[in-house]
Amino acid sequence: MTFYHFRQRIRRLPGIVIREVPIPVPAVTEGFGSREKVGDICAEMGVTSVLVVTDRTIRGLGFHEKVTESLERRSVPFAIFSDIDSEPSVEIIRAGVEAAKACGADCIVTLGGGSVMDSGKIIAAGAKTPEINVAHYLHKFAVVPGNTLPMINIPTTAGTGAELTVGAVVKNSQGEKHSTVVIGLDIEHVILDIELTVGAPEGVTVWCGIDALSHGLEGLLSDTVEDRDDIHKSRECVKLVLENLPVLLKDPGNIEARQNMSLAAHYGGNAINRQLAGYIHAFAHSIGGLYHIPHGHAIALCMLPVLEHQTDVSMEPLAELAAYCGLTTPDDSPGKAGEKMLGALRELLDACGLERCCPAILREDYEELVRLIDADSINYSAPKTFTDEEIVTILDRIREGV
Repeated sequence: MTFYHFRQRIRRLPGIVIREVPIPVPAVTEGFGSREKVGDICAEMGVTSVLVVTDRTIRGLGFHEKVTESLERRSVPFAIFSDIDSEPSVEIIRAGVEAAKACGADCIVTLGGGSVMDSGKIIAAGAKTPEINVAHYLHKFAVVPGNTLPMINIPTTAGTGAELTVGAVVKNSQGEKHSTVVIGLDIEHVILDIELTVGAPEGVTVWCGIDALSHGLEGLLSDTVEDRDDIHKSRECVKLVLENLPVLLKDPGNIEARQNMSLAAHYGGNAINRQLAGYIHAFAHSIGGLYHIPHGHAIALCMLPVLEHQTDVSMEPLAELAAYCGLTTPDDSPGKAGEKMLGALRELLDACGLERCCPAILREDYEELVRLIDADSINYSAPKTFTDEEIVTILDRIREGV
C-alpha cells in the first residue's frame, strides 16, 4: 500500500479520535483590562496559591502587574515563572514544574502567547503528577491521571486560540518538537483582555488574525462529524475576522474590533479542538519550519493555493459560509457563492499587504517538503487527500504566487 492510499484510508480517523478527547469548557470573561479580575476568580475557586506563567517580554512590559495586584488584593499567594521562550523545551517545563511545587501552587495562571499557554498546560500536568516524568507529557496523547491543575488562561495575542486548545508543542531534550494532546486538561477560565492586544505591531495583528481565520475555515471544511454549535462558532470566527481585521488596519486602537478579533481567535481554538485543521496548516507548518517563516505569514501564503485546489469537494460549505457572511444574493448558485467567498479572502489578504509568492521555497527542497507535508497531514481530517504530485503543484503556486 502506498503512503497516499494509507493516508486516504485513515483520513477521517483523526476527526473520530479527537471527538473522544475531553474538551475543556471554561468560563469566559471579556473586556478591556479584565485580567485584573484574576484575584476574584481565584478566590471564588478556593485557590490557595498560584503560579503565574509568562515570558520575559511580557514581564518586562509590566503586563503581569494587574494580575499580581489582583491576587494581592484577594490575599492569594503567588509566584511568577517567566522563563518561557518562543520554543519551550522540556528543561524549561521541568523548571516550571519545580516552581509550581515550590510555591505549593494549586492553580496555574498563564499570561502570554501560544508558547506560554502550551508551556502552562504541561506545567499544570507535571505539577499535578510529580511522580510522573515530565517527558511522559511529550507523547502524542498524554493522559493526566485525575486531570491537570486548574488553569486560568489570558492570551496576549488574537490568533492561536491556545487558551482553549488541548494541544501543546514542546521540544524534547534533543531539540525535537513534539505535538501533544493533553487528555485531562482542566481550563477553568479564559480571560480575553484586549488591553493586551491594542499596542501590538501591525504585522502581529495581521498574522495572528490570518491564523485565526484559517482555524475557522479549515474547521468548516474538515471531514469530521458535524456539530451545529461547532459549525456556528467556526462560521462566526471567519465572519469576525473578515469584518474586523480591515478595521484594525485603518484604526489599530478600535476597541470593539480588537474584542471581536479576540473572540474570533477563541472560536478558532474551538475549531482546532473539535474539527481539526487541514492542508493549509500542513503546508504552512512545513514551509514555515524549513524556511523560518512566521506561522501567520506562512498560513497567508498557503491559504488560497490550498483552498483553490480542493474546490471540487469544498464549494458547498464555502457557499454556505459566504451566505452566513452576507456575501451572496438569493440567486447565487453554490459555485458562484463559493467563488465570492474565495474572492473575499483574496481581498482581505491584499488589504493586509501580504505578498502572494514565496521565492524562498527552493525546487531542490520539494522532496523534503512533500515528505513533511505528508507526515503533518496525517494529523488532520482534510476534505480530500492530496497526491504527492498535487502537493508539488500547490508548492509551485505558493512559490510563484499564481
